[in-house]
Amino acid sequence: MRARASQGRRRWWALLAAEVVLIGAMLLDLAFPLPLPSAHGGGAVVLARDGTPLRAFADRKGVWRYPVQADAVSPLYLQALVGYEDRWFWRHPGVNPVALARAAGQALRNGRVVSGGSTLSMQVARIIDPHRRTPAGKLRQLFRALQLELHVGKRGILQLYLDRAPFGGAIEGVEAASWAYLGKPASRLSHAEAALLAVLPQAPSRLRPDRHPDAAQAARDKVLVRMAGLGIWSAADAHDARIEPVVARSLQAPRHAALLAQRLRSGARGAARIASTIDLDLQRVVEDRVAAYFSSLPDRTSAALLVVDNATMEARAYVGSLDLDDNARLGHVDMVRAWRSPGSTLKPFLYGMALDDGLIHSQSLLVDAPQSFGDYRPGNFDTGFNGPVSAADALRLSLNIPAVDLLDRLGPSRFDARLAHAGIRLKWPEGARPNLSMILGGVGARLEDLVGAYAALSRGGVAGRVRYTPGDPRVERRVMSEGAAWIVRDILERTPRPGSPTDLFDTGGRSRLAWKTGTSYGYRDSWALGTTPAYTIGVWVGRPDGTPMPGQYGALTALPLLLEIGGSLPRGRVAGIPRRPASVAPVDICWPLGTPVHLQPAALCHRRMAAWSLDGTVPPTLPERQARAWNAGREDFDIDAVTGQRLSADCQRPHSRRPAAMARWPVLAAPWLTPREREASSLPPLAPDCADDGRARTMALHIEGVRDGATLASGSHAPVRVDVRALGTDDSVRWLVDGRLVAETRGATATSLTFAEPGEHVLTALADGGAWDRLGFSVLAR
Repeated sequence: MRARASQGRRRWWALLAAEVVLIGAMLLDLAFPLPLPSAHGGGAVVLARDGTPLRAFADRKGVWRYPVQADAVSPLYLQALVGYEDRWFWRHPGVNPVALARAAGQALRNGRVVSGGSTLSMQVARIIDPHRRTPAGKLRQLFRALQLELHVGKRGILQLYLDRAPFGGAIEGVEAASWAYLGKPASRLSHAEAALLAVLPQAPSRLRPDRHPDAAQAARDKVLVRMAGLGIWSAADAHDARIEPVVARSLQAPRHAALLAQRLRSGARGAARIASTIDLDLQRVVEDRVAAYFSSLPDRTSAALLVVDNATMEARAYVGSLDLDDNARLGHVDMVRAWRSPGSTLKPFLYGMALDDGLIHSQSLLVDAPQSFGDYRPGNFDTGFNGPVSAADALRLSLNIPAVDLLDRLGPSRFDARLAHAGIRLKWPEGARPNLSMILGGVGARLEDLVGAYAALSRGGVAGRVRYTPGDPRVERRVMSEGAAWIVRDILERTPRPGSPTDLFDTGGRSRLAWKTGTSYGYRDSWALGTTPAYTIGVWVGRPDGTPMPGQYGALTALPLLLEIGGSLPRGRVAGIPRRPASVAPVDICWPLGTPVHLQPAALCHRRMAAWSLDGTVPPTLPERQARAWNAGREDFDIDAVTGQRLSADCQRPHSRRPAAMARWPVLAAPWLTPREREASSLPPLAPDCADDGRARTMALHIEGVRDGATLASGSHAPVRVDVRALGTDDSVRWLVDGRLVAETRGATATSLTFAEPGEHVLTALADGGAWDRLGFSVLAR
């Protein structure tokens, strides 16, 4: 009976002691909470689409860390880590008494530490709560290890080790170490590499393979012997792994697509791993080519380049500046999303919308000649003029006058609204409203918006917002019809590449690239944008501070890089050539009327051309703007069947009448017509007995100051100087020498022209109302 009572008292005291210990442990746990690391303010890594790091951002302490889940780490590493460091990891409660006792006994017998008794839990405890190597520190470590087991469990402890184990220098975590020392993810480790990374945290400074490869190899081989001895790895695998050398690599954090990585990190605060859509192989190629290409350009020049996959609108390569660390080039400024003048890069969308609105077809007759649009008087980039041009050639040559004329008919506000709907947001100066200058670059645009819009030419007219992460939403809007996009693309695809005569080289192996260049006023921005069936590319070159680069323009500065990158795009990607939509059909048309050949008499067809029509519509030549002398179009009248003279409704004697017709050219095109075309578009003389029908009223213009066919020479070594004036008009008069605008006068006001070089010249005077005169002369060498 007494024995039973004594046994009961012992059990009671045991339970009481257990409760006291438990309560004490709980109080200690509450008093000294586990200092788990916070993700806030930590480092981050931005990854390429294949998981390769693009750029690593250190945490506040300057530590590089790439968080990784255990299932994304090679099983070989996990085997080596647990097998070598803590075989009983999955069984012990955080502390292994047997291992501690063995380590203590070895230390007492040898007078030094022979082997450690720390479990992985204890090692993690030391990582998150560093302490001195004293008995008190050891007790603290044991307590933290038990807390870890209680609060985060085995998998949580393993995760903390994978992310925060020291690997030398500022490198923490197995993923960062694998990339830094081996150049590969921790998911692809060999036996030798797994053993190396398993042992490295034991003495990260002494075993760094980039500094001490021999010591690192010796420590690695020790792990391999242990793994083979435990039977975890086969002897053959361990033997083969020992043959593999330890290759020293320089520790350098990756920094590709640096400004995009910075942008993504700013938008995903707190995220430790940020996935992007960048193709690292293409990104490296692009960065290398950009750096090499711009080595010879003027000081302070920067560049931006963007490559987008048309199928997904995901960015595959992103260069925000020429050099992130170059302060003189303002390398920290991301020019992919900077507002800059787009030059002529908006013109393809204008022509596409004009096609959709039935204003033009691909070969519509436009006039490239000096014109006024109210107070706005644009000129061409090269100051010359081409006279009558097709819509296709006007777009290919990036002529300004036809583009401004089309925009005036379409409406600037409407054009701006349709661009905004498609995702091309334009930035206007404060207080400014949409106006005609926008088509020549008098507005702000961003490279990423332009690239998203140009992709529409290969995507059936549907533009898209560029996506930089797999989670970015797909935002797509139609900017033009499928047929209009196909026609514009076909036009731009046929633009000859500079320096590549198509009649000398086989271009069949090239990517089908539709491209357009642009240059802003004052040579501040050079642009080149292009699209293939699979990719769309955008290039900007300039100075971020907005200072001019005289002599640098889109076709010279940005286009060669675009063509070079276009040739570097992946060849294995299968993308079908956009097929001609059913809405697009070939049609033969005639100038000057612009209508189908079969709808007009042969005599009215001065020039026959093959065009593309959209939705069966073949619009005639646009009516002339502000021309008082005559209007383009068909003119029907009666003539005398015998004499061929024109008859009016009121003639004094009877005539044998028959109907006749004439096709008139736009009056501003007249100086560029052939003599035969001028004759074909002239009215027959009026019969003497007929009253004036008003058809022949037009202004006559005469150039005074030099005669046709004259030879001019200077009496001294000074250039030849000629004073000329236009007689017969009170309108504004433009003076062209060899097709280039050189002066402007009003009425009979004289202007002085200077000729420094000898040779043949053609002088043209062109009045606003359409009257004109032209003559040729020669300048002798001095």
